[in-house]
Amino acid sequence: MTTAEANGHRSLAEHSYAVLRDRLIMLDIRPGDPVNEAAIAEELGVGRTPVREALKRLEAEHLVVSYPRRGTFATGVDITDLAEIAEVRIHLEPVAARRAARNTAAEVRSGAEHLLERLDSLGADSTRRELLAADLDIHRFVYRASGSAHLADVLVRLDNLATRIWSLVLDRLPHLAGHVHEHEDLLRAIAAGDEEAAARIAAEHVRSFEQRVRESL
Repeated sequence: MTTAEANGHRSLAEHSYAVLRDRLIMLDIRPGDPVNEAAIAEELGVGRTPVREALKRLEAEHLVVSYPRRGTFATGVDITDLAEIAEVRIHLEPVAARRAARNTAAEVRSGAEHLLERLDSLGADSTRRELLAADLDIHRFVYRASGSAHLADVLVRLDNLATRIWSLVLDRLPHLAGHVHEHEDLLRAIAAGDEEAAARIAAEHVRSFEQRVRESL
């Protein structure tokens, strides 16, 4: 395999992973649903090998589970995991936010401004998918902007699991748009380089998220 072929294969596997990951997170693929490798490959227009590699990554991230001779299935969503996930996030989210605010790279400032403009375009009439996608993108932006690949990797995985729990109770949460718009102050703090405000707001957001989910149960 040439270098170009290898890069193309990685791109197909990455694309397959990103599509499946977000479908699992937003519960387009419901907990317990089978994940048909052949059908997904055909839908995405890729070979089965990139899909198989994507599923291996997703299994490592506890989003799917494979059983010999039975196939691959979306993992269940356990509400009792919420407390443990929140306990870790309450410590790590402020670290990521503080580091992001400290990051003086021009793309961090412009990225925060772009996301603020995106939030400004979202309202109560925005779709569930649009709001969830914006929430995920904001969190992933902050994690990348932290400049720590290790920290980002841990937080992306935790946020993915938290979003699955959120998606499960979303119909009982009437103020989804308001929750997503809470990120505006965090993005402004990062754009302004205000480390302490960014860390404080990130911690408050985790607490608010956990409280709202618990109130919906």
